[in-house]
Amino acid sequence: MDWGMKNRLSRIIRPETGRTVMLAVDHGYFLGPTTGLQEPGKTIAPLIPYADSLMLTRGVLRSCVTTATDIPIVLRVSGGTSILGNLANEATTVSMKDALRLNVSGVALSIFVGSDLERQTLLAMADLINEGEDCGVPVLAVTAVGKDMARDSRYLGLACRIAAELGAHVVKTYYCEDFEKVVKNCPVPIVIAGGKKIPELDALKLAFDAVSRGAVGVDMGRNIFQSEHPVAMIRTVREIVHNNMPLDKAVDMYKTLSKEKETAFA
Repeated sequence: MDWGMKNRLSRIIRPETGRTVMLAVDHGYFLGPTTGLQEPGKTIAPLIPYADSLMLTRGVLRSCVTTATDIPIVLRVSGGTSILGNLANEATTVSMKDALRLNVSGVALSIFVGSDLERQTLLAMADLINEGEDCGVPVLAVTAVGKDMARDSRYLGLACRIAAELGAHVVKTYYCEDFEKVVKNCPVPIVIAGGKKIPELDALKLAFDAVSRGAVGVDMGRNIFQSEHPVAMIRTVREIVHNNMPLDKAVDMYKTLSKEKETAFA
């Protein structure tokens, strides 16, 4: 692995802990102005100090993130469909040349293993990995799950392993029962997706369980920016991921930080 590739990976996954807190704010590419991201710049700004990287689209990066911000970017480079259509029918939407122009630390693309368009998405990822190897840019494979696909260790393990076999440098997937099996059988680092918004304490448990069972971190979006207290949430998740904070202390920390904010704005 060349120096440039190693350097970019080390910006996403922190060398001091071998962990990462990625903030996913790329939802608009298929959901439009989803709750919490109607004005992306306002949502992102207070969370950046506590994130190791931002996962977002080039449009939001160019329009809503100041160039003075020193945070690694994982750029969403796939799309082409919306929530109204077949999300598996994606294609690459951003060239590697443009990604380099944006000074990204990595690029991300979804794969839909088990869908009718499985081959299309896997070959698109393979092409992206080939380009990434040429340019020293790591690829994050997002194991998307279709409506008829179970989020179990058998399916997620299959998708993660295929992504790794094709050369993905990091895989993003969902947490599931027997998650250790997914991690054991995937030879590259795994970060877990937060998924749809769930109660804050459940999201903290999700982060705790995932890193306790082998994930190198989280790539959370809605469970942070749709939280009633987004900054308190990401700060607590950060303690879980990087400092192995026990779940009970994490819950206490979140509650304390939430009250501090309420007091500050009272």
